[in-house]
Amino acid sequence: MILACDILFWGFLAGGLAARYAAGRRGLGKALLLCVPLIDVVLLGATVLSIHDGAEPTVWHGLSAAYLGMTVVYGHRTVRWADAKFARRFGGAAALPRPALYGRAAVRDAWKSWCRFLLAYAISVGMIFALVALVGTLDKGAPLLVWLNPLTKVLVYSLLWPVATTIWPGRAPEAEAEREPKLEPELEPEPARDTRQGR
Repeated sequence: MILACDILFWGFLAGGLAARYAAGRRGLGKALLLCVPLIDVVLLGATVLSIHDGAEPTVWHGLSAAYLGMTVVYGHRTVRWADAKFARRFGGAAALPRPALYGRAAVRDAWKSWCRFLLAYAISVGMIFALVALVGTLDKGAPLLVWLNPLTKVLVYSLLWPVATTIWPGRAPEAEAEREPKLEPELEPEPARDTRQGR
């Protein structure tokens, strides 16, 4: 089910954008793109029904919860990124300039990225514990809790980037240019003058 939902995610995304820009059928493209978030609902429903019907919890049930947290947070950003690419390729839209991040802007962007992953982490962990509660006991839900370890490690290790950016935020290109020593142009020696009379 997880594999099928992942394939459907990219299938609806590519199909919706192709219909909107390549085929010029904006209504159909919009309908296909609206199906993208429904995939998360289908996956969540299938996972809950599987456990509710008495299926033994496995690491795959836990993976579906972890996967949902990521798609809820990053799915919309992925759609916007792909839409911009298709708009440029088939719609003739101009590419948006990527700002050079340095100083406070770089620090702010790094922390926003980490907080975004923190939100995905919180959703995934919340869903995992919700499934454990549905199972009834921690012993039965132990296979679900397996995913807490890699998720937490990624969260902690990814914290290194905003911390490093805060310490070394980088400098503006103008500031870097000002720091470089300016070399004075070498002057050519003046030709020697002949001070003798008549010459």
